[in-house]
Amino acid sequence: MKLPKIKKFPFTEILGWSVSRYDRFNNCKRQYFYDYYAKFDKEIPFDKIQRLKALTSSALETGNIVHDIIRDLLLRMQKTSKPIDKKKFLLYAFEKTNAYCSAKTFTEVYYKQKDSVTGDDLYPAVEKTLLNFLNSERLRWIFETALKASENWVIEPAGFGETRIAGYKAYCKVDYLIPVDDKIYILDWKTGKQDIQKHSKQLMGYALWACYHFETGYADILPAIAYLCPSYSESSVQLKENDLEILKKQIVDETLQMYGYLSDIEKNIPKPKELFEKTDNGFFCKYCNYREICRENY
Repeated sequence: MKLPKIKKFPFTEILGWSVSRYDRFNNCKRQYFYDYYAKFDKEIPFDKIQRLKALTSSALETGNIVHDIIRDLLLRMQKTSKPIDKKKFLLYAFEKTNAYCSAKTFTEVYYKQKDSVTGDDLYPAVEKTLLNFLNSERLRWIFETALKASENWVIEPAGFGETRIAGYKAYCKVDYLIPVDDKIYILDWKTGKQDIQKHSKQLMGYALWACYHFETGYADILPAIAYLCPSYSESSVQLKENDLEILKKQIVDETLQMYGYLSDIEKNIPKPKELFEKTDNGFFCKYCNYREICRENY
């Protein structure tokens, strides 16, 4: 299957729905404000909010590292079908882990829960997760079946995965999309805990993205969540027209909810920060990057 080019859109300031954006909005409106509207804060310097936003965590960075290494491996496979040299691959992973850790500030260090987080701390989990991928049936399938269409692979397309869903701007950036014969396979790698409901919603968003950009029917799209740890497993998402229509309506509703916190929808200008309520869920506060500036005595 030869895929058409991904559609491009002129820049607009209006916000775009995504699973991660709405999750942030739904979990804590104040955290959402700091993530997306820091430049409108009249009390806290923009650069301070940005420094806090850039903080990472051990779990998050482990996922980032694994995700990027698998991306690099797939890009390499587009150029050559030679077998993977496991020793060289793991050395590359070790070096990448050290490079990422040295360039990041971790929440555990910033908030004085740990003295440091180094590549040596994260690499064991990175290595175990990558070995699960290397030993998976899915990688064997990629070598044996998907490589014949490698020139048409979509691996983390440039940009943010902009699309249109029910006429609204949305972002659904796929990890890995593979056309094989007359089908389109979509794979999404996960290193965190399994959350079938949340991740299925994300995959259905990717399917809508593919339908829009490639003008194909949903019946030709086969999405799956690939959980990489503690062992490799996959969960396929069965696309049904009714489910996709429900998701479209949900995306419209969630977009309108976010619009409700704007004073100017077209220019994406927020209402005053005070209207972005703080959550009363202590779990989110405990791990929030912004907990330093969110305290009442700041």
